[in-house]
Formats: sequence, C-alpha cells, structure tokens
Amino acid sequence: MTQSEESAAQHKQPRRDRPWLFRTYAGHSSARASNALYRSNLAKGQTGLSVAFDLPTQTGYDSDHPLALGEVGKVGVPVCHLGDMEALFDGIPLDQMNTSMTINATAPWLLALYIAAAERQGADRAALTGTVQNDVIKEYLSRGTYMLPPAPSLKLTTDVIAFAYRELPRWNPMNVCSYHLQEAGATPQQELAYALTTATAVLDSLRDGGQVPDADFPRVVGRLSFFVNAGIRFVTELCKMRAFVQLWDEICRERYGIEEEKYRRFRYGVQVNSLGLTEQQPENNVYRILLETLSVVLSKDARARAVQLPAWNEALGLPRAWDQQWSLRLQQILAFETDLLEHEDIFTGNPVIEQKVAGLMEEARTEMARVAERGGVVAAVESGYIKERLVDSASRRFAAVESGELPVVGVNCYQESEPSPLTAGEGGYLQSDPQAETEQVAALAAWRQQRDGQKAAEALAELEAAARDGRNIMEPSIACAHAGVTTGEWGEALRRVFGEYRAPTGLGRGRDISAAEQERLAELCRRVEALSEQLGCRPKMLVGKPGLDGHSNGAEQIAVRARDAGFEVVYEGIRLTPAQIANAALEEGVHVIGLSILSGSHLALVSAVRERLKADGLEDLPLVVGGIIPEADAKRLEEAGAAAVFTPKDYELTPILARIVDLVEQELA
Repeated sequence: MTQSEESAAQHKQPRRDRPWLFRTYAGHSSARASNALYRSNLAKGQTGLSVAFDLPTQTGYDSDHPLALGEVGKVGVPVCHLGDMEALFDGIPLDQMNTSMTINATAPWLLALYIAAAERQGADRAALTGTVQNDVIKEYLSRGTYMLPPAPSLKLTTDVIAFAYRELPRWNPMNVCSYHLQEAGATPQQELAYALTTATAVLDSLRDGGQVPDADFPRVVGRLSFFVNAGIRFVTELCKMRAFVQLWDEICRERYGIEEEKYRRFRYGVQVNSLGLTEQQPENNVYRILLETLSVVLSKDARARAVQLPAWNEALGLPRAWDQQWSLRLQQILAFETDLLEHEDIFTGNPVIEQKVAGLMEEARTEMARVAERGGVVAAVESGYIKERLVDSASRRFAAVESGELPVVGVNCYQESEPSPLTAGEGGYLQSDPQAETEQVAALAAWRQQRDGQKAAEALAELEAAARDGRNIMEPSIACAHAGVTTGEWGEALRRVFGEYRAPTGLGRGRDISAAEQERLAELCRRVEALSEQLGCRPKMLVGKPGLDGHSNGAEQIAVRARDAGFEVVYEGIRLTPAQIANAALEEGVHVIGLSILSGSHLALVSAVRERLKADGLEDLPLVVGGIIPEADAKRLEEAGAAAVFTPKDYELTPILARIVDLVEQELA
C-alpha cells in the first residue's frame, strides 16, 4: 500500500447511520408569516416540518369565535379553511415534504385540509409523508384541547387511522403522545403506562370496529408512532425509552399476535422538555436542551426517528428565527460532527441500564393494570382517576422544587447572576404581531363571502350525516375542505352530533401533606384562619382559565395549595369566557380572582375580564394573574388594574398565596 493509500485509509470515514429528522416546532401569527419561517428553516438544513396550530384551530373554533379572543396566532398558526392551508405551504411541494402536525381533536379536519391542499398542488395522496398526532386522550389530562367526549373522539381517531391505512400508505396516522403527560406531572412510569394504555385502547377500538381487515391489522399497527418527552434526568429518560421499546414489542406480540418484527418497532419522535426551561438565567436552558437530547439519541436501539427542540428562550416568549436556528444547529452538530452515528448500541448489556429499565417496565405494568381494573383508559379519564394521579405527581414535583429538595440551577440554587446579553435589547424573544388577529378575522369574513355558500352547506350536511350514521368522516371532511368549509363550521357540525364535554379537574381527592410542607404552610394557615374570623366565612378564591389555554398545571397547583391553606376554592376547569368568569365571581361571592394564562393572550383576556367585572359592579375585586408574561406586559397588566402578576420565576406557591392573603386583607382595611 502506498503512502497516499495509507493516508486515505486512515481518513476514510466509517459507515454512518442516517440521522433522525431535524425539526423545529413552529407556527405563529398567520399562515403567510409561518410559511416564511418554514422556508427559512428548510433552507438552513431542517429536514422536516413540525406545525404548531393556534388554540382556536386546535379546539375546532374559527378565529372570530368569542372563545378565540386574544388567542389567534399566539401559540401557533391559525388555519380556518383551505386558503389558509394553501398559504401555509405555499412553495413547499407536499409530496416531497415530511410534515408533522401537532393536532388532536381536530386531527381529521386538519389532515383533510392538508390532503386537499396537496391535491390542489397536483400531488397524489399516496405520496404524502408525515404524521398527524391524533391522540386526543391525553388532551383530557394535560393540554385541554379536546372538542368532544372521549368515546366519539376515539371513534374519530380510528377513522383517521383506517382512512390513512387505505389512502396514505406512507403516513403515520397517530402519534401516541406522552409528551404532555410529563408536562402535566407524569413520572416516567406513568408516562410509559398511560401512553401504552392509550395505544392499546385505540388499537382495540380499531380492531373491533370493522374498518380494517384482520389480515391487514399488523400493517396498521406498524404505522402507529409515538411522541415523547425527554426530561433533564437523562439516564432515567434514556432507560425510559429503552423500556418503551421493550414494552411495545411485548404488547404487539402478546396482545395482538404481531409476528413481523418491523411492525413491532417502537417508532417515535421527541421534543425535549419545555416545562423545565427557566425564566431565570435562561441561557442555562441551552445545556438543558442538549442533555435532554442526548437521552433520545445516544442509545441506537431506542433512538428517536425525529427530534424537535425548543429554543432557549421559550420561558420568556416566542423564539425568534435565530433562536430556532441555534436549536437546529445543536442537532446538526450531534449528527454530523460527532461519531454518534458510527457505533452499535453502547448500552446493551450494561447492568445499571438493564436494572433501571426492568424496574421502569415493572412499575409501568403495575399502573397499566390499575387502569385496566378501572375499565380501560377512557373510563379512567372519565372517572378522573388518571387526572388525579397526574395532579398528585405534579404536586410532589412543585413541593420538591419549592423546598429545594429538587435543585433547579438559577431558580432555587445558584441564583446569583450576571446580566445576560442574550436578553438585552428588545427582550430576547419574538413579539407577536398585535394586528395578526384583526387581519385573520377580516380575511375569514372575506373567505365566507366569496365561497359558494350552497356548496359548503351541502358538504357540511353530508359530514353531519356521516357522523350520525357512524361512517368514516374523512372523505366527507375532505369534501368540506374543497367546498370552503371553515374549522369552526366543521367543529360545530360534530358538536351537534356528539355534544360538548368538560373534563374532570383532578382536584376532588384530598392530598397527603408532608410534615415539611405542613411546617411551611403553618403560618399561612394561621393567617387564613384569622382572615376567616374577620370575614365571617372562609376566604373564597376563584381560579379561572379564560380563553382556550388548556395548560392547567399551574392553576391546579395554586388551587390545591390554596385549599390546603384554608381557602374555599372555586375551580371549574379550562375554557371559560370572560363573561363566565365574572358571572361565577358574582354568584359565588368570591374575595379574589386568580387567572392563569400561558398562551400569550394575557393582555386581551385580562382586559376583557376586567371590563366584565366592572359591568357587574366588581371592579374593586382583587384580580391576580399568572402565566408566561414578559416583564413589560406585567407592568401593563398592573397599570390596567391587576393587583399582582406572577411569572415562572415565582415558583414558590406558598408565598404566592401569602401575597393573595395580603390583597384580601387590604380590601378589608
């Protein structure tokens, strides 16, 4: 061998596995603004799209619905009709793109709009590649973007799967989603158990529903994918993913008799934990994101198929294009600069890993058995069992952070900090366009006016008939899309058939309070007792979730701690209009109102609630607000009459309640 050949051999790159799909979760303001962001990210090397929809779109309302006030374009892109969907993907050939859509209750509708947009581009349905989340079960437990009761929602889920099996052979028709369960408080064992019981409930319903021939059932099972969360305890999270792989293989073999290994593969995408991002010292979030990413890419046998990362500043507000680029570059460095993709699994046979995996699997099986004893996942949702378990777990986590038992750097330890240049200037995050909602509502009115109203009405009538008859709703939904039907009209047609629903809050059962927590609460409890004597009754607090924000974790924990402190708590769950909140305050005779808003719609919604309170003669009632609220907005809320504003930096619940007691006492003075 010559010297040049030896040199070439030394520098020859080893065979590398294909990297996972690089995604960022994105969408805001309008379809056209989001399209510009997508095209920019694709030009930077992103290999797949992950679409974030706004809350009205997720819950089946048009942008001009009363519940949509302040929510349009805030946490994602508004898509009211086919015109919006076409604008969203303008210049992006859908038969060449792998698109993930985080959509659940309205998954049949958004998939119908996507198919219709592809057909308008001249694409063949069979060529479409991507994923629709389509896991509404976890919406009753975490994000709250459900639309219908659980049983008919499960039927719509299976409609999408059965349709995709026939018409979209390259499409993943369901992303069983444990991501939001972890955000709602789930332990790794609970995340495993509730995601897998959801998957079995869907497959059982599909198998028994007659839409898929028995011979084709294994192939349908093979199209299901999962979407998980990866937290900061990355060894545990890595073991959780290996446990997912093994448990899913076990379920497919033993429950469904799937013989082909390729149909038993646990295929998953991941977004690492946004809940753990901190407002304090936000630059530290970069390290958290990296460590959490390692937990889902290090183990080849349990490696994610697609990864999307939050940006470092998402505890402050919307990430800018540069922030998303930074997260994308992290993935590209891992995949292309390191030797990660050149080796077999480096954890196989490791006794520490195998012991941890076995323990997680056993605890998950135990919890799955508890759900089965209660009639399965739908019954366990309707009874409130799973929600109560999640609220309990979240309570323990909040208490551990508050006490310092669970350290969070920059939050409850190592709090000293230099000013961050990353948050200098305009604030270090994207400000949403204040005119976006007005423009979207006007465009929606124009769309309704220019379409063929008769054709839209006929398509809606056929959709409603299909729903009442128990037929698959996908083809009628695609016909509605082409006819110009809107998201709210599609949702209203199904609500007429199946009715509305309000999920259990999970606050019904008493909590066991630890000795340490009792000590911290003791002084507050004494103050509440004294206040009760002054009032002649228990102080009453209304905890409200105005608008469509379904992230109820913070509201639930405030309600739990307030009740533990001796308050009488009025909490009716999510999705309330400002009028409903004001009416409840009047009828219940509350002494203070606490609003929780995490969707960025705080300015509009707090203003609307204040106006309703003033109209009802309650303008002096103390109103406090909590959520992901920039400092400048917090000042504006206080100037507009909010008595106090709490953001993620206010992580200690007992001092928050003490401040609320101060406000009630001041009203009595």
